Amino acid sequence: MRNLIFLAVGTLLLGSCRENNRKPTATAADGSTLVNKTIQTALASFSADDILKQTEVLASDVYEGRAPGTRGEDSTIAYLTRRFKQLGLVPGNPNGSYVQDVPLYGFTSQPTASFTAHNKKISLNFPEDYVAFSHQYKPRVTVANSEMVFVGYGIVAPEYGWDDYKGVDVKGKTIVMLINDPPIPEENDTTKLDKKMFGGRAMTYYGRWTYKYEIASEKGAAAAIIIHETGPAGYPYEVVSGSNSRENVDIQTPDKNAKQVAVKSWITTDKAKELFAASGQDFATLKKMALQKSFKPVALPAKANFDLKIGLREIKSRNVIAKLEGSDENLKNEYVVYSAHWDHLGIDPKLTGDQIYNGALDNATGTAGLLELAEAYKKLPEPSKRTILFLAVTSEEKGLLGSKYYAANPLYPLNKTLANINMDVLNAYGRTKDVIIIGYGNSTLDDILAKAAQTQNRKIVPEATPEKGSFYRSDHFEFAKQGVPALYAESGEEAVDKPQDYFRKKAEAYTANDYHKVSDDIKKDWDFSGAIQDLQLYFMVGYDVAQGDTYPEWKPGTEFKAKREAMLKQ
Repeated sequence: MRNLIFLAVGTLLLGSCRENNRKPTATAADGSTLVNKTIQTALASFSADDILKQTEVLASDVYEGRAPGTRGEDSTIAYLTRRFKQLGLVPGNPNGSYVQDVPLYGFTSQPTASFTAHNKKISLNFPEDYVAFSHQYKPRVTVANSEMVFVGYGIVAPEYGWDDYKGVDVKGKTIVMLINDPPIPEENDTTKLDKKMFGGRAMTYYGRWTYKYEIASEKGAAAAIIIHETGPAGYPYEVVSGSNSRENVDIQTPDKNAKQVAVKSWITTDKAKELFAASGQDFATLKKMALQKSFKPVALPAKANFDLKIGLREIKSRNVIAKLEGSDENLKNEYVVYSAHWDHLGIDPKLTGDQIYNGALDNATGTAGLLELAEAYKKLPEPSKRTILFLAVTSEEKGLLGSKYYAANPLYPLNKTLANINMDVLNAYGRTKDVIIIGYGNSTLDDILAKAAQTQNRKIVPEATPEKGSFYRSDHFEFAKQGVPALYAESGEEAVDKPQDYFRKKAEAYTANDYHKVSDDIKKDWDFSGAIQDLQLYFMVGYDVAQGDTYPEWKPGTEFKAKREAMLKQ
């Protein structure tokens, strides 16, 4: 069996392990184990002051919001490279550098749009009512008098016997879709969702906006409109408008993204209701109809018009990667990858007052955590058996592009990559009694984390709102899509020394007031003691995998299991 390394909080008691079904060499009655001096110094090295100092640098105005392809990126790449060098890690790119070039396109759309229904013109104000953008590399994109079709959730999922298109040709048309998966109630208890259909409460990839644009491209639609609803989306409309009213970014392709749907758009719920009403339809009725397998696309007696003037540029962005080579000659060509995205939203000159999206929590803290983990690994008296990679990726905020590019163009074979452990926002509010695993139950990495958490007297809990699809919203997902077991966890909500609703209120306030807003700055009440707990757990999980006898695995029924098994046969 795999070696499990445990930490007892406060005394840093570490456990020996079960190996080849052998019992631990010594275990106290309370479950703690003998001190393992090998990693004690590493675990003790995590520093709240260091996390704060590194966050302050990355979230400073000098870094201009860390947008890809800007001076802010140059400053960020220089800082991360310098820090990895100072920590004594070697370049992670086999070409001898600390960077992986990521070729991107930048698109800044100036859209005008309107709908007409029964000769009634529905005006749309950008970005208050809608956003529209294109990832085709063209200076202008127009969609004129395009027929509009409501396609429910816009999903084709054979495994669920679900097809929202029913063979209807939407080529050249504008399709209108609901966000998220269809929330199908249980047959015998309509207060609960059917877990056999789209994961019940948990969002599947079909519910993600990225999928909806992908299927629109596949179907040959001229434009794709997603109706925003705060509850199903998991974030307010201001997140959509804030992210998509400035420059959008995508990976360069040989055909200059010509196969993508020409116009990608979101509209508010109020505008959708106005459109449907003008078309003689009721939004609530159509939404209810879309919950049925028998749903068929509804042609709207309406036309869509989009005119996008697009500022184009080629962006030379970069992932940053550093390496701590493994000490075992037979295992050093196998890898554990820690990741965090370094980018944020940059500067919006249209704003009055503060114009810089500093992204302090999202994700200067996670990037600082990546540096802290690198420093901790350097404290080991001997490197782990397998090689550890520290990957700071670009353009997460624009669609996980840096991790997507790495996963498609890996610097090290993915069939030799045992795990990805990802950090996207550290806990800045203090210690917790629990740990949340996003996408709980997917892989055996959950079990390793659970064992380590026990030694901190913490319990593992699944995410409370799986319907928000958080598993598909950070960089670990691009590794998972390629079959690599991936772990994405965060501190829980049960506080150690604060009121029990403290963390819930903090999370809700952050989402409402600071997420993807210029107000995401360092706060005076931040407390990184909980972040240290979490980083120690991530260290133990990664070290356990790097030292262990077996590869982590996807659990039965997980959508990534088959791909991983096929990969390992190569």
